[in-house]
Amino acid sequence: MQTIDPHDREALIMPLYRFNRTFWVTLVALIVVIAPGVIFYVRQLYFGLGVTDLTRPVFWGIYLVNFIFLIGVSMAGTLISAVLQLMNVHWRRPITRIAEALTVFGLMIAGLQIIVDMGRPDRVFFTFIYGRLQAPLMWDIASLTIYLLTAIFALYLQLLPDIALLRDNIPAQAPAWRKKIYSLLSLNWHGNFEQWRRLKKVITIVSVCIIPVGISLHTITSWLFSTTVQPGWKSTILGPYFVIGAIFSGIGLLFIVVSFARHFLHLRTYISLGFYNNLSWIFIIMSAVWFYFTGNEVLILTAEQETLEFPVMAAKLWGEFAPSFWIMVALMVAATWLLVMPKFLSASPKKASVLQPHVALASAITAAMLFTLVKLSPKVTALAALNTNSILLISWLIIGLLLLLSIASLTRWFKNHLVATTFIASTLVLVGMWLERWNIIIPTVTHARLIPYTIYNPTITEVFITISAAGIFVLLFVLFFKLFPAVSLWEIEEERRSNPGSSH
Repeated sequence: MQTIDPHDREALIMPLYRFNRTFWVTLVALIVVIAPGVIFYVRQLYFGLGVTDLTRPVFWGIYLVNFIFLIGVSMAGTLISAVLQLMNVHWRRPITRIAEALTVFGLMIAGLQIIVDMGRPDRVFFTFIYGRLQAPLMWDIASLTIYLLTAIFALYLQLLPDIALLRDNIPAQAPAWRKKIYSLLSLNWHGNFEQWRRLKKVITIVSVCIIPVGISLHTITSWLFSTTVQPGWKSTILGPYFVIGAIFSGIGLLFIVVSFARHFLHLRTYISLGFYNNLSWIFIIMSAVWFYFTGNEVLILTAEQETLEFPVMAAKLWGEFAPSFWIMVALMVAATWLLVMPKFLSASPKKASVLQPHVALASAITAAMLFTLVKLSPKVTALAALNTNSILLISWLIIGLLLLLSIASLTRWFKNHLVATTFIASTLVLVGMWLERWNIIIPTVTHARLIPYTIYNPTITEVFITISAAGIFVLLFVLFFKLFPAVSLWEIEEERRSNPGSSH
């Protein structure tokens, strides 16, 4: 029988068997959120996709936006559990399980969005029977299936030692079905030397394999767009752009899930502030790379003013999609600012106190320049689809946001509240990255090659199914962490053996 540290047993195992009021309220709330979407989906099955606003030429709408967004956030597990593990980065150990669960659940809900978008679920079965690999759609289905199966296998391997610990340390009052599940899933694991040797070898092999599999999924998804002749999608940059966006949004959602787990599951002892500080550096780098790719795409399409391509970009910059585009930019600017300022204030307090007013002034000047540029753009281009009032409103919102950040940067609140700051920044990134997916798909399908202009507005069916999908995603986490510890016990113990000075 394998033993466990008494502190770990009380903090990580015993809560699995306590169903308090908070758990039941959360469960009921999630069911209330999910139920309307299920009802509307049944209605969609009965009446067909005609209840949505998906029609010619807008075949792809909010369901595909959700799909790309969800496979993007799944990249966090690949980054944390595979890349950092191969690099032997120790601070990732407390959040490895959360990251891998995020990958699995994100891919599951992403696949669900495809099923919903197809209209008839039986079509998924037919794609496997009659699908041809010459079709780009089959590339995506094949890569998604391989990625999901690999992610589930990786999560199970990482869970195996802890399942055995749960089997050997299950309370006497635990229900019989739990004992059977843990006994069955433990695969007769007893933690001997040979079992550990084989497990770590397989985990390393899977970590090496899942990296190209994950990158291939995001790249192949971009090929669904770039292999077409539709304006706005004929770009060789979409592959790396999708991968960078996936890592960026994945880390953002990982920060949010970890923060919730840290607070509601009382994991502050295990998930320290060092994790937020270290991973936020990767977050900042991904932010810079994302701005580079976005700026590159905007600059090229705007400067060349190609007959078919330019109207799509114009619709984003100052046309009907300007609100979603500029709100996306504003959110990303705000998130990056919130991430950078604590680092800036921590580096040299004396220098920071001198430079803070200058940074605030530079921010205000940047906002004013942006306002002037956007305001003058309609006069320069004189396109028919311009809406000056919307442009002015968006410009003032961006200026107000940057000015608020400038004022906030004069305080040290962000530095002293690292978790809250990272949570706020991650939320901004998550909303912004969903809007980015929207800005990739919808402006093009409404300005298709053969039909110059059409309109797409998500119906109440699409909205409620989207909300329901988010509720199912959260529900999977709630149920998963009632069956298994949110923190990898065997990795924590391994860290303690390698670093005897570390505390609980």
